[in-house]
Amino acid sequence: ETAVCEEPANEDCRTSQCALRVSKAQRRRDKKASQERQRENMIKAQEAENIHGPRNLEIQKIKHILKERNLMIQEIPSDGNCLYCAVDDQLKVHGDGGVGIKKLREMVGQYLKEHKSDFLPFLSHPDTGDLLTDEQYEDYCNEVVNTSAWGGEVELRALSHILECCIEIIQATGPSVLVGEEYQEKKQAILTFHRHMYGLGEHYNSTKPILEEEAEDTESP
Repeated sequence: ETAVCEEPANEDCRTSQCALRVSKAQRRRDKKASQERQRENMIKAQEAENIHGPRNLEIQKIKHILKERNLMIQEIPSDGNCLYCAVDDQLKVHGDGGVGIKKLREMVGQYLKEHKSDFLPFLSHPDTGDLLTDEQYEDYCNEVVNTSAWGGEVELRALSHILECCIEIIQATGPSVLVGEEYQEKKQAILTFHRHMYGLGEHYNSTKPILEEEAEDTESP
């Protein structure tokens, strides 16, 4: 937005009148960019701190499990959409074509609303621990659709039903978890679950077959 001089022919515009004004939209963009830079710096700092910490120990264990199955980690951005992005990536890996994060979120939100009695007992208020009220459950479903809220077990189960897909979760400790095991003969997706990937919360990655030229990379942190 720019200021318009009332008498451009008679005198120069004053700086305060003619200088470009930063719009509200631009300020929001600047703020978002600043937050993204801070997040990236946090991730880099966390990675440096964890060179010999639990993060790398966890990754090495997961890599070992995957290598025995001729698989490797497919990195997914840590932005709150990791579950949906990882599942979408698996659809592409298996030749089904991805549908996109936005569409997956819309499908999950709608499925949760339509099957409220199946999922409500497994959701509680983060502050009180009480089961969600009907209004809170509706808000939860809307947040799934309209925000980058992190997806967990409830969303995994919804995705397995929507896609009619068995989703296997590989983790560093304990056996793999199968979600939607009833669909195992139809379609399968394999994700990895990381508790120590970043200091910003738990994280999901996708997987892919090991290519010959990438085989050596699976040994590195």
